[in-house]
Amino acid sequence: MPPPPPPLGRGRRRAAQSFDEALDDAELVAARAALAQGRWQQTRSLLVHTGDDWDRRGHRVTVLAGESYCAAWAREWLLAEPESADARVLLALAQVRRALRGKEKPVRAREACHGAAGLAPADPTPWLGLLLLECAQGAGGDVVRVFEQVRTRHADHHHAHHLMVAWLAERRVGAGRDPLHEVYDFANWAAEQAPADSPLAVLPVIAHAERYRALAAAGHEPADPAASGHWVGRRARQVMKAAFDWWLEWEHEDHPRRLIDLNFLAHAKVCEGRGAEAAALFHRIGDHATPAPWSYPGRDPLTAFRTARATILGAG
Repeated sequence: MPPPPPPLGRGRRRAAQSFDEALDDAELVAARAALAQGRWQQTRSLLVHTGDDWDRRGHRVTVLAGESYCAAWAREWLLAEPESADARVLLALAQVRRALRGKEKPVRAREACHGAAGLAPADPTPWLGLLLLECAQGAGGDVVRVFEQVRTRHADHHHAHHLMVAWLAERRVGAGRDPLHEVYDFANWAAEQAPADSPLAVLPVIAHAERYRALAAAGHEPADPAASGHWVGRRARQVMKAAFDWWLEWEHEDHPRRLIDLNFLAHAKVCEGRGAEAAALFHRIGDHATPAPWSYPGRDPLTAFRTARATILGAG
């Protein structure tokens, strides 16, 4: 006789060395654990407390929405509070993430996002959900249109800009290492348009990594990023230096997605051979590794991160 399924309320064990989309957001981790037990009230309080901090709201909703149980409990929440915009947004993002896993019809996820957007017109988060979907499945015109909807509501939306960079990097792969590729133009434009204290200052580094990913996947760059000249040309050095100098002076260490930027920047410094600068970044990252860009192209990200960190810090 097979053992009974684990109780619904048992939280999943997340090893310290594994990747966790929540990063270092302890409040999000606690709300996620409560939601796994059906206690959606803690998620409700979390989103109320988050308010219109749009980058943090997008991060929290997206992470919660990725859990397999999220859609069911978001529906329970809606039964209790049918007019809750937060519950509607959470359910819409859960449907998007289910659609991306092939477990939901994309048309239903799109309808849910549009419905959530109607309840919360100022919130870019439903449009972020649509952007996640369109970048994976939509046409180019749809991607640009949805991105503009996000940007209208929050001009320097961190996650949305990252999605656009990853999407643009896939275009015209046959052009090879083109320094005038549109992904670089977009990243430079976004960094210039953003406020001086915006982490979008690091976006040109993200563009460089995403373009490498696309080129390496197509066989136009070596599979070992450290062996690729992609990281040591004049343009690359200028981009890396500007981003690292900006980070040294950045005083806003509470951005919810800053560890993603730090992982990209550390990866770039490793590939560039700048050990001292990479070490400073690894110390700041701690155990909060992110799959991208250590997985580029097709590598085991945890092994790549640990190997790079051990080499730079001199620890086994």
